[in-house]
Amino acid sequence: MTDENSLQYPGRWAAEFPDRPAIVMTGSGETMTYGELDAEANRISRLFRSLGIQAGDHVAFCLENRIEFLAVAWGAHYAGLYYTAISSRLTADEIAYIVDDCGARAFVTSPYKSDAVAEINAATPAVQARFALGGHVEGHACFEDAVAAQSSEPLTDRTEGQDMLYSSGTTGRPKGVKSPMSGQGLGAGNSITMMAEALFGATPGSVYLSPAPLYHAAPLRFCLGAHRLGCTVVAMERFDAESALAAIQEHEVSWSQWVPTMFVRMLKLPEEVRAGYDVSSLISAVHAAAPCPVAVKHRMIEWWGPVLHEYYAGTEGNGLTYTNSQDWLEHPGTVGRALMGEVVILDDDGNEVPVGAEGGVYFRGNSDFEYHNDPAKTAEAKLNANTSTLGDVGRLDEDGFLFLTDRKAYMIISGGVNIYPQEAENILTMHPAVFDVAVIGVPNEDFGEEVKAIVQPVDPETAGPELAAELVAFCRSQLADVKCPRSVDFRDELPRHPTGKLYKRLLKDEYWVGHEGRI
Repeated sequence: MTDENSLQYPGRWAAEFPDRPAIVMTGSGETMTYGELDAEANRISRLFRSLGIQAGDHVAFCLENRIEFLAVAWGAHYAGLYYTAISSRLTADEIAYIVDDCGARAFVTSPYKSDAVAEINAATPAVQARFALGGHVEGHACFEDAVAAQSSEPLTDRTEGQDMLYSSGTTGRPKGVKSPMSGQGLGAGNSITMMAEALFGATPGSVYLSPAPLYHAAPLRFCLGAHRLGCTVVAMERFDAESALAAIQEHEVSWSQWVPTMFVRMLKLPEEVRAGYDVSSLISAVHAAAPCPVAVKHRMIEWWGPVLHEYYAGTEGNGLTYTNSQDWLEHPGTVGRALMGEVVILDDDGNEVPVGAEGGVYFRGNSDFEYHNDPAKTAEAKLNANTSTLGDVGRLDEDGFLFLTDRKAYMIISGGVNIYPQEAENILTMHPAVFDVAVIGVPNEDFGEEVKAIVQPVDPETAGPELAAELVAFCRSQLADVKCPRSVDFRDELPRHPTGKLYKRLLKDEYWVGHEGRI
């Protein structure tokens, strides 16, 4: 018989501490207790079951950061479902693609996305139930009413659900990263809760700050992990540098997760503003998702103390490296040593390279993920059944610390968001004024990288600010703005091999001269 006190899920804490805050929104001040979260998740799980959606089936939701977000995720999790959280910044076409590709049988959204989701019905025929929470959306039933009609009693024989989140693929379209269901009963621990307890100091009742969009893999998984451990999740509706410091002070935040862009924004606040907030409650400030400039991390450690923790991993869950502040200070720039799986550096033929030499970064260990509906992409990521890569290039030092020296072939990482440039290239190529185009990441002080288009126009006489603005607007009309160029440069000719291969690296190197890395 399972010991309820050993389980890790909101229901355990609802039984022990029903009035403990589970979620607090910093902007609105709204709070949901553990008793309320567990009851709501039970009702949502029953709603999905009432629609004939069974364990192992799929649901999707596209929501901004709001009080109900994590309850929706837990409801799907309680029901043993695959669930896909979709970026609220995507266009109608991008949302429709993901909803259809993942095979979602139910879809939940809010008025925040009403304009986009109004256009996706015809393109998502597998969806049998559409809901809106927080207000009316045409063609969507009221989620609150549907949930309220359900019992708050838990389903019987509950098993762990599983997220299936999307990352960019080789075709330029995002691909769902699908891992097999564990089959374990609801409340089984996972690697995030183990890390949070062992490395980040998380304990029941401690406070976790999430300043990032909840639809991203790390924020979503860490928030759910915090709930497994009985922590209070303080979530920001949107990131603001000073508001984040205020949240740390007001809620006495003990652990948190960031991307380097946020560090940059906070460091750029006037000294008197930064000094005006007490951040001494912080035990751990975890960061990942994008490379952190060495100078920025040094300054953050000087300011917050040796509380920074960094990890390198992917949505794929095939491995993880980790470093604390002390080890990082001895190995500046590292993303840590292997904590899950074994890191190996391989050449193009799959052979290990000498210590200190660059090569492809591979994890040996758990490689049971797949890219949904893309066996070619799955095969490309795996050397064999036990060895896989996220597509990064790096090196190991003599102590086993990993240093990333380049990112996925042409992936752009802007403010912690992965952007695959082919999506923008495919659109700009179709503009009548464009003869050839390359989209690359170039240095940006705040975001690490920004998106730039380099265009060879059909008529060289048209090159200039007017055409540049037109091309940016053209791209934004069909693609989320974060994926579109912030600027356009013009060239008489792009560097291509006679076979047609674009030497994008030559273009990137021009813009990265004088910078610390090529990332």
